[in-house]
Amino acid sequence: MDLKEIQNLIKFVARSGASEVKLEMDDIKITIKTGGEERGETTYINQYPMGGGQMSHQAPQQIQPQSQPQSQETPQEIAATKQAATNAANDAKYITVKSPIIGTFYRKPSPDKSVFVEVGDSIKVGDVLCVIEAMKLFNEIESEVSGTIVKVLVDDSSPVEFDQPLFLVDPS
Repeated sequence: MDLKEIQNLIKFVARSGASEVKLEMDDIKITIKTGGEERGETTYINQYPMGGGQMSHQAPQQIQPQSQPQSQETPQEIAATKQAATNAANDAKYITVKSPIIGTFYRKPSPDKSVFVEVGDSIKVGDVLCVIEAMKLFNEIESEVSGTIVKVLVDDSSPVEFDQPLFLVDPS
């Protein structure tokens, strides 16, 4: 088992929410424990029975343990939580335009031109919203919906991932 396989196993265990996993193979024994550290880290220990040695590593934890005690929230935190919930509910009525490819997001066709769309602009199907550059090719991203641009979710010249939200559109 090489280092890459061990790292993938650690990531898988962290995402699964398991608190401890033990794996024994021919000459290697691996124990992965998550959520046991107070500093919010994942500890994994590789033990090699044949060599008798032991290595211990610390890696950032991917998820928070389910059984963390709830702390008392201040009135400001409660208000912020309610505001976030309200924003999420408001955003739910909008259509999200997502990136169809990985690349660099540009709001303008070139540096000396104006942006394709601004917040408040009305758009229709087929209108160009932005350009995503991938491997020196500039791909125009066209709207698949009609409506009004409510929010631009990505900064100009920023890298974007496949299926990353780019714009919120109000279809009404």
